[in-house]
Amino acid sequence: MPERELARFGAAAFEGAQGVLPSPFPRIIGPKAKEYLREVVESGLTVDMVGRFERAFAEALGVKHVIACPGCTPALHVLMAASGFEPGDEIIVSPITDYGTIAGLVRENLIPVFADVPPGAVNITAETIEPHITDRTRAILVVHFTGLICEMDEINALAARHGLVVYEDACQAVFGQYKGRLAGTLGHAAGFSFDSEKTMGSDIGGAIATNDGELAERCRFIGQSRGGVEDPPFGRRHVEAGYAMRMPQCTAAICLAQLEIAQENVAQRDKMIRLLSELIGQIDGVRPLPIPDYVDVYSAWMFGMSLEPGRFRCSTDEFAAQLSEAGIPGAGTARYYLLPEACTFLERWAREGRYPYSIPPASREYHYGAGACPNAAAFLETFIRWSTFCEKYTERDCELAAEIVRKVAEANRR
Repeated sequence: MPERELARFGAAAFEGAQGVLPSPFPRIIGPKAKEYLREVVESGLTVDMVGRFERAFAEALGVKHVIACPGCTPALHVLMAASGFEPGDEIIVSPITDYGTIAGLVRENLIPVFADVPPGAVNITAETIEPHITDRTRAILVVHFTGLICEMDEINALAARHGLVVYEDACQAVFGQYKGRLAGTLGHAAGFSFDSEKTMGSDIGGAIATNDGELAERCRFIGQSRGGVEDPPFGRRHVEAGYAMRMPQCTAAICLAQLEIAQENVAQRDKMIRLLSELIGQIDGVRPLPIPDYVDVYSAWMFGMSLEPGRFRCSTDEFAAQLSEAGIPGAGTARYYLLPEACTFLERWAREGRYPYSIPPASREYHYGAGACPNAAAFLETFIRWSTFCEKYTERDCELAAEIVRKVAEANRR
């Protein structure tokens, strides 16, 4: 078998990232983490730390139900598995996101349909979603990319007109606020990430949040009890095919400690991302991601900016490399976030007519690749981000980052 370089996650993904600006690792850990971990161990694994975290996170979000999972990808998978969709049903998704958004969707034999973004934008909108709605569409899965929340009132209104469910991928937007409401409470249900590099980073972890009691019960039944029910005196019967995607108790202990400092950290991120955006917005030819007026709190997981085409002698990749060399750790381009192009298996499955792309259950032919979402592809060609933005930033760090960007811009200006 040929050797391949496997994708890295968490602290391993940041190995070798050096510079003059802060890095998320080592992470700031909530002061009660050791206390909670000790409680798990000293109880002989009898303490219900998972339940305690679920109740605390539900209270913080203001929702009725939280189902803790071992990661964000499993959380979204459980949500898809519990939703009662049929093979070949279509789910409209943002094209700029991570594989974890669609991993469970494709494993449940659902078909991702990528809506494009508006020109120069990073998130889908009701206007870009609507042309993709068909009689096979069952849900819209929005992604609050970098922590920027989608225009949810318009998306929810569109979904209501067509009888669709709206789910949120809030993995990058924990405790972000939209018109006074929290990300992850704006649709029917949401998935969150507590992976170590995320804003509320634990060792790993994820969760589903919803006000729908029936859906919550289905998530626990299908996603955590493996579709099993007790049938005395026989014992366990598996009446549906299910999974065991349960959060470990020690992960829940760290998540609970991180929850206790999360909103303070998000407030610092919001303050610093707005300052950094203002400073970099003053640099000719460089555009930070715009922060919509409806975003009250920007729970920024990463900083992003775009280069105006034709303004610099170097390529976007060269510009990003120079930022990294000048001291911004984690600076780079992000074309791999173009999911219809990054997930090469989708085009292969569609071309081969592999199930669920066979007809039936599919109702037509599907095509993926960069051409499926040209605005998103064009956006990522000039987009640079650094995934090391974090709550450790100070005003001085923002000024230093802006000065680095300014110097690189001036050195390459046409």
